[in-house]
Amino acid sequence: MFDIGFLELLIIGVVGLLVLGPERLPRAARTAGLWIGKIKRTVSGMQRDISAQLEAEELRQKLDDQQKKLDASLNKAKQDVERYAEPDRVDAGRARPDNATDNATDDATDKAKGQQTDDRARLDAAPAQRRDEATATSEAPREASADSDKDQSTR
Repeated sequence: MFDIGFLELLIIGVVGLLVLGPERLPRAARTAGLWIGKIKRTVSGMQRDISAQLEAEELRQKLDDQQKKLDASLNKAKQDVERYAEPDRVDAGRARPDNATDNATDDATDKAKGQQTDDRARLDAAPAQRRDEATATSEAPREASADSDKDQSTR
């Protein structure tokens, strides 16, 4: 705090001894020491508070900067998503300009999908049906041969 050397302390001590006398000098020195200690504690407390406030302000600034960066990133991502989604909306709007066309197009699309489903069902069922027919035809001669074997054995 103060830059006081040994020579300055000696001069203050001699002046204090001459002014106060040998009886009051120790009590005055103790009181002066207590006051100086209180002043030092108060000053160091203020310095801690000021440094804590400065650190808190720095943290707030960093948080604000990070929040701005995050908001900017979020807005950019949102714009990118909207940009990619807009061509789909525009294409959909061009394909169906009015409600009447929407209904007609939807009906035609539904019919085409239904026919495709029917065709697929027929194709999927065809091998199973062929297998059933083949099995039935291969079993018929066996049954006929078994019947003929019975007929021959009874004769």
